[in-house]
Amino acid sequence: MARVKLEHVTKRYEDVTAVDDMNLDIRDGEFVCLVGPSGCGKSTTMETIAGLTLPTEGEVYIGDREVTRLPPKDRGIAMVFQNIALFPHMNVKDNISFGLRLRKYDSEEIDRRVQRASDIVQLEGMLERMPDEMSGGQRQRVAIARAIVRNPDVFLMDEPLANLDAKLRVHMRTELQRLHKELETTIIYVTHDQAEAMTMSDRIAVIDSGELQQIDPPLVCYNEPANLFVAGFIGSPSMNFTPGRVTDGGFTSESYDIEFDPASLGLSPGDSVTLGVRPEDVYPAEQRASVSDPSMTIEARTDVIEPMGDEIFVYVVTTDEMEMDFEAAEAGQLLMSVSPDSTIDVDQDIEVVLDRSKVHLFDDETGQAICHGLSPNAQTGTTTETETEAGDDD
Repeated sequence: MARVKLEHVTKRYEDVTAVDDMNLDIRDGEFVCLVGPSGCGKSTTMETIAGLTLPTEGEVYIGDREVTRLPPKDRGIAMVFQNIALFPHMNVKDNISFGLRLRKYDSEEIDRRVQRASDIVQLEGMLERMPDEMSGGQRQRVAIARAIVRNPDVFLMDEPLANLDAKLRVHMRTELQRLHKELETTIIYVTHDQAEAMTMSDRIAVIDSGELQQIDPPLVCYNEPANLFVAGFIGSPSMNFTPGRVTDGGFTSESYDIEFDPASLGLSPGDSVTLGVRPEDVYPAEQRASVSDPSMTIEARTDVIEPMGDEIFVYVVTTDEMEMDFEAAEAGQLLMSVSPDSTIDVDQDIEVVLDRSKVHLFDDETGQAICHGLSPNAQTGTTTETETEAGDDD
């Protein structure tokens, strides 16, 4: 096991900055997911840790060693890639033990490590099989076992489940959590799938355009996003956003108004802000008695309904927006999650309320969070671990 630390790491490719002044401190034995959209720099960050890419600036530490210029073989790491890349002419045992045989381990030690790794990833009775005789999930477990036998200080996993079908991905997520619990080893996992990150990791590092946006436990990223990007990226379906401005009585937009005391949040009338609320915090008005801190009612009309089995997603458009063009109507749209026994129908005039205790405000100019909750006990701009680590010179 080992701590992994990046200090002011930057990677440039001519006029493109793939990673920009990255400060990241991953604790010994921690499972951290690097998440973000395609091209955000998460794989480049992983490759820099692995030694496959040299940073333009900054230092990389694994354990107590600076490894910035060390080759991958000397860093105490093992990697599992999206492309499983097993040798098709070798059976499972030979694939798992290939690296050990290259390093001239004796046969007794090889057998011991292969047996332990195969037990951990549940490959009992499959060691003599060829790769083409196995399912995708079984082949992925072989690739993980090949990494385990090296007894690395750090596991680096770059979207290892991306090529599996949806059901198998869910199963392998559980397997990886069991693996982490069994090995108690530092795991850094790259994915663009925020559902994987939410379910598996101790902390999530959200990256956009090469910059670290927030690193915190999954529920902190979900409930207290540091900025607009994190709020929109973490959570499926995404958070609702409505641009507007501050008035003496709260928030106003072309779609609806929400009442609160701006002075309690350090806001002034005329400030441009964006209001965010998650679909599960939008309710039909008849349920307001069960809402922690309901807003005033908002008149709306249902637009699209998506039954999901355990819930129904209802897209509603505020009544004032219905006669506008498509883009304007979309800006006034709210996604609401209701119970599966709801009788709401398409093109129905309804009233909705927001739970003000779960409403977020973001600064339009910087995108940074102003507060999480508009109740009297609202939590203003959270100091996240991103900010703490950026100032940590330990």
